[in-house]
Amino acid sequence: MNIFEVLLLAIGLAMDAFAVSICKGLAIRKISTKDYLLCGVWFGSFQTIMPLLGYIAGSTFERWIRIVGAWVAFILLMFIGVNMIREAFSSEEELTPGMDIRTMFMLAVATSIDALAVGVTFVAVPVEIIGIGGIYNVLIAVIIIGIVTFIISIMGVRIGSIFGARYRSRAEIIGGIILIAIGVKTLIQWYLQS
Repeated sequence: MNIFEVLLLAIGLAMDAFAVSICKGLAIRKISTKDYLLCGVWFGSFQTIMPLLGYIAGSTFERWIRIVGAWVAFILLMFIGVNMIREAFSSEEELTPGMDIRTMFMLAVATSIDALAVGVTFVAVPVEIIGIGGIYNVLIAVIIIGIVTFIISIMGVRIGSIFGARYRSRAEIIGGIILIAIGVKTLIQWYLQS
């Protein structure tokens, strides 16, 4: 796998984080630089860590990761999505728009399960970015994946914030539906690949 393929892979892996970042942007009333960076750091970090963990786990656990990973992503995204929809119909004003550590951790894990599986495939399909072999290429690849996800997540928050100011309660419902749809998509893809 060369650098161009790693960049394409990074963009593909970042799409779930992009969709969730849009949802975060929809939910936040006044976006600050901190909000942009928080989403970018959470999603970018996990998209860096998970493929590295997948690479370390290696092909021995590949089947287990694929089976459990899809269900973990499905359950986390369903839980968060249903909660967003419930909050849209609640009369109470939420003080934090879901940027707390617990919520961001669950979202970061759920959106980076695919990256864990990709890390496992790095064992079977060697990454060749620089002339030195082995782990150095994998480290460069996961850093590229993390940086691309960081940038795309920030863009998602911005896009969500542009539309969120106008359509606040509908935006939370749509955001919840998007998260549920990503969870269902993950589970369907797993069944189709099995």
